[in-house]
Amino acid sequence: MKTDYKRDNYDALLVVSFGGPEGMDDVIPFLENVLRGRNVPRERMLQVARHYELFGGVSPINQQNRELIAAVGRELEINGPRLPIYWGNRNWRPLLPDTLRQMAADGIQNALAFVTSAYSSYSSCRQYRQNIADAQAEVGPGAPRVEKLRAFYNHPLFIEANVARIREVTEEVDSPASLVFTAHSIPESMAASCDYAAQLMETGGVIARALGVDHWQLVYQSRSGSPSQPWLGPDVFDHLRALRLEGETSVVVAPIGFVSDHMEVVYDLDVEARRVCEEIGLRMVRARTAGTHPAFVRMIRELMLERIDNRVPPSICAPNCCT
Repeated sequence: MKTDYKRDNYDALLVVSFGGPEGMDDVIPFLENVLRGRNVPRERMLQVARHYELFGGVSPINQQNRELIAAVGRELEINGPRLPIYWGNRNWRPLLPDTLRQMAADGIQNALAFVTSAYSSYSSCRQYRQNIADAQAEVGPGAPRVEKLRAFYNHPLFIEANVARIREVTEEVDSPASLVFTAHSIPESMAASCDYAAQLMETGGVIARALGVDHWQLVYQSRSGSPSQPWLGPDVFDHLRALRLEGETSVVVAPIGFVSDHMEVVYDLDVEARRVCEEIGLRMVRARTAGTHPAFVRMIRELMLERIDNRVPPSICAPNCCT
């Protein structure tokens, strides 16, 4: 039975994501946006561009966001609140300033924002807040107010979606198989000012308990910084080699640090990690991310209702959080 929810002055949902190229002509401009202000050699950027070439220059992330928005739209249409959904990216079209301009033209004044990142860190939370603030400043006084929904790394429905994804593939490997959770590595200096690593460990532990698994490991992937700068580890490739040396014959890799199967999942795991496993004789299967799993879609609605019903306070960060 459909419920009429009090909208409490919120008149839209804004989905905020990273963005990705949708053709070879987009790849270099997209990467230049991603790396602007960062001391990354051009050679490294061109190396990453070659990863996109394997997929025709198309990152999966934009289409996955379209599918997620469609699924959330159906959920809100059936169960409420019936709010329009907008979509804006940090690095590629549709870009946040353009989306906020459209929202202002449509008369949107107060939006809730769902950021497609579950954990707290500078790049996965604080930077998105700054992206929204910068877009509002660019649009000017008519820009809508935007309130980011809370981090959801330990939300029961996020856990449920990841557990279901892992169960989908466990029958493909010998039992018992090693369980490896992966997340994007970040510099240790960045990790020191946020709860990113602790949140990932908490999420991994809850998922493992739900699966009845006692032995698991959180590892990191997709490192992109200078070799002289310490980043979070262990590295996924090193861990896979260590498992084989210990006599393991099969492994389930679950990228719980991501919410969609975007480029760093399909290249770093499906191409590079799989190549390592083939070289060392380790059977690997990779669980899908939460994506459009029904539990994950329901979670987004639940996060909206938490704020609409004032069951949680506004998600406001401390001034020194995630620097």
